[in-house]
This record gives sequence, C-alpha cells and structure tokens, in this order.
Amino acid sequence: MSPPKIWFKLDNAATIFPGQNTSRWSNIFRFSVAIDRKIDPELLGKALQNVIVRFPCYDVRLRYGLFWYYFEKNPNGAPPVEPDVVNPCHRVKFKENRGYLFRIYYYENRISGDFYHALTDGMGAAYFVCTLAAEYLRLCGVEIKPFGYVLDITVPAKQSELDDPYLKCGNSKGRVSRKIQRVYHALGTKMPAHTVNITRGIIPLDGIHALAKSYGATITEFIGALLLFVHYEKQREEKRKQRKVSVQIPVSLRKVFGVETLRNFSLYYLIDIDPLMGEYTFEEVLRHVMLYLRDINNEKTLRAMTSANLKLTTSPFMRAVPLFIKDFAIGLGFLLTGEQATSVLFTNLGKINLPPEMHEHIDFVEVMAGPGKLNAARCGGCGFGNKFVIDFANIYVESDIERRFFTKLVQMGLHVKIESNRR
Repeated sequence: MSPPKIWFKLDNAATIFPGQNTSRWSNIFRFSVAIDRKIDPELLGKALQNVIVRFPCYDVRLRYGLFWYYFEKNPNGAPPVEPDVVNPCHRVKFKENRGYLFRIYYYENRISGDFYHALTDGMGAAYFVCTLAAEYLRLCGVEIKPFGYVLDITVPAKQSELDDPYLKCGNSKGRVSRKIQRVYHALGTKMPAHTVNITRGIIPLDGIHALAKSYGATITEFIGALLLFVHYEKQREEKRKQRKVSVQIPVSLRKVFGVETLRNFSLYYLIDIDPLMGEYTFEEVLRHVMLYLRDINNEKTLRAMTSANLKLTTSPFMRAVPLFIKDFAIGLGFLLTGEQATSVLFTNLGKINLPPEMHEHIDFVEVMAGPGKLNAARCGGCGFGNKFVIDFANIYVESDIERRFFTKLVQMGLHVKIESNRR
C-alpha cells in the first residue's frame, strides 16, 4: 500500500505568487552561509538529504486544483546541489529541479539557497540554510548542537512550525488604509531578463550599530532612511516630475505573535516622503522613518493589517472563483499596484544566532532580495559575528544607487569592503 499523500494549503502570503511567476518576474530570494572550507558537493548533497526531512513544508512541489494552488509531498527525493550561477534568483520553473521550489548552490566555501517566496520568507530560509551548513560541518567532523537558527534534525517538525499563522492572527475587526500611490522609480539601462547585478558591502557590525545608535536609531531604521534619502537626492537631480519616494521594509511577525512557523509570516511597512513639501536633510528623513516604524509596530495594528490581507483567501466570493480567473485578477492587481508604491526595498534579518561550536567555522551570512520589475536596486542585510553584509540586487547596468549608498557610509566613518559579480 502506498503511503498517504501529505499536502499543505498555501499560506496567505503565498497565494499571490504562483499566478505571477512569469518570464519577466519570479519572486525568488537568497540566503547564504560562507564557511571556513571549500565545499565538497557530494558531501553537501548528503547533508541536504539528511536535513530536508526536518522541513516537510519545503519537501513539496506545487500543484493546482480547480480553485486554489496547493503543495504536495515531493516524491522525487532531495533536489540536486549545483555549482553557483552568475545571476542568482532567476525564475523558478515548476517542472524543473525535480519539482522543488528552492535550489541549493555551492561556490568555493559558500552554501546558498534560492527560495521561491510562496514557500517561505527570509527567516524560514535562514533556518533551512543554517541547519544545512551545520549538518555539512557535522559530516566534516565538527560536533554541533542545535541552537538558534540550527534546528535539531533528529526530531520531527512540530505542528506549530508547519501551520499558517495568518489564519490565527488575522482576527481583527479594525481597518487599515490600503491606498496605493505611484512613487518615484530610478531609471537606467535594463539588464537582459533574469540577469542581475549584485553588489555586496561588508561592514563591521559594531560600527554600523554604533553609527545608528548615535542617531538614536536601530540598524533597520538607519539603513531604511539612508536608502530613502539616496533615492530622494537622485530624483532631485533629475529633470522629471517630482514624486513621493518610498521605502518598503518587510518585517517578520513571529516575535510579535509568539509564533515559530517555518512558512511565510511577515508583512511590510511602506514609508514615504514628499519632495513637494520642501527640502529634507538626512536627519529629517531618519526621524520620520523612526517615528513611523515605532508607531505602527504594535500588535493591534499588525493584526489589523493581517486581517485585511486575509480577505483574498477567506472571501466566500473569491473561494468560489475558478483558479484561472483568480490568477488573472491577482495579476491585474499586481500590475496596477505591485511595486508602483515602492521606490526601494530593504529587508533586514538582523543578527543570525548560531551554535557556539559553529562560530569559528563561519565567515559570514547574507540575505539577498531578488530583483524586482521597477525597483532599480533591492537591498537585503543580516549579520553574524562582527560582519554585517548588505547586498544590492540591481536590474540596471548603472550602479549609482549602490555607489551613493556606500559612499555615504564611508563618509560617515564606516569601513566598507565591496564585492560584486560585475565584470
């Protein structure tokens, strides 16, 4: 008798992505761990086989029914590990890679995972890749105990790790504004499809923390404000209609609601300034970002935002609409809104906690937001030890946004080491 099929409904955040997976856009992001030795692909493949059973919500392939997409247990074994590519975060194709929605790459001493956003968010991906890196080191003879972002692969996943927490937390009757305004987008010479220019800046973590603290800000507030200010200055120098400039900051809801899911559980904040109101200094922009984030980042507002997002999947009308019509409607909505309200995105996973036994074997960790359709450069950051890594993924040939951003950090007294995949 064949074993029963295991399947998962897509979580609320995931429902919009499958129908928008086109030749022009696929919502992929990357998390990487660099260790102290060259990667043996055969050993990495064995580590992946050992780890994937601990993450049943990733050991799936995408299927579709009459009304909704869903995840089904993948019967094809673990996906292959592959040499890294020059252009990461390229489009996922559901029938390739043995049907898996994530890819594992290696390059010299670095292990990277490219994840389709329908599967999980940045924090879920960090748990997976860090656990994979720990298992690889174990196979190399290093004794490592589970801690922080390294899960115990000898025990099965808890139900709370597999649940869709949006359903539990989206029970507010409050309303939040969902008004979308078209904002400034930097222009440039577009790269060919699925080609991305990556710029990595490695900064002392204690340095960026001290600099942000000197302004009374967190690292997220400081970098978000600096990205906003860089785009504001760039637009002022251009001879075009002055629009609002905005930064999108995704935030994990796990701590707020006490949730430990490995699936998607995040929302995003959208913060803008209007150049028509007058000139801004960086300090003014930073104060605006700080006040906004500290006001909105509370359980009641986040619950109301979650409830508003749930209407797509819980509406009796939408539940009865055939899938192909849903895809068309969601696609139209994404075309009309999508990145229209976002000038730049910054996602910060913060400091990644790893077992003490791993510390001497880890060089750095990094998160890279996949390239968008309108955002010239999307930005991701995270830290380990005393290294904070900021990655820009740019769809344009021009790199002036990254250059302006890192130049300002240097002018503020930080040492920045720059690396790139540019030729």
